[in-house]
Amino acid sequence: MSRASIALAAVLALTPAAALAAPACRVPSNLSPAPVEPVPAHEVQRGVTTAYYLLALSWSPEWCRTNGRGSTSQALQCGGEPRGFVLHGLWPNGAAPPYPRYCRPVGPIDAATVRQMFCRTPSPQLLQHEWQAHGSCGWSSPKAYFDQAAALYDQVAMPRIETIDRNALTAGAVRRAFVRANRGRLSADGIFVAVDRRGRLTEVRLCHDLTFQPSRCRGGTGAPDRIAIRLTPSAGRRF
Repeated sequence: MSRASIALAAVLALTPAAALAAPACRVPSNLSPAPVEPVPAHEVQRGVTTAYYLLALSWSPEWCRTNGRGSTSQALQCGGEPRGFVLHGLWPNGAAPPYPRYCRPVGPIDAATVRQMFCRTPSPQLLQHEWQAHGSCGWSSPKAYFDQAAALYDQVAMPRIETIDRNALTAGAVRRAFVRANRGRLSADGIFVAVDRRGRLTEVRLCHDLTFQPSRCRGGTGAPDRIAIRLTPSAGRRF
């Protein structure tokens, strides 16, 4: 059994069954896998030892604001149900850049896995990209990779950050909201808050050690606590 398989079994054993329920949504009847994407040669980073993992959660309203609705993946992500934090991916990281990326050539994701993951990552194109760019650096199959990512994502309690007063919304407030919602399972030094140049929240990334347990972020935690954050609202401000 691989190290990733052993770690996944440990995560499942320690997580209450109720926490592993996938987020509910309507899966399109015509949903199909995306084609294999061309791999940019300059992005290939093989032979880098993994030191820790990042579980990247995208703030969906901001992604939609900046990316529009022009492609299939954008339409699925932005044209359907309101969403808050969606699963961007599970990333193996090295102790320092460059990080592992496109570690070996891999093929397309099977249709069943795309459907299984859609309510977490509502974009077949993004799923295919994550499997090629990151899953290829530690997992034997799309199912193994996405089972691991799903197990970690499903046990995160997502705070309703839209309830934070806009005048008090800082990177530190976002971190504290995640810590409170997860009842101490997460710590502030294990939460990377990503913002753009104008201070808009783009992602929250949760650091994990080599056994996929929450841990301190070895590469820093992104925006300092004091930084004020601008938040693109969701439809209905439900998140």
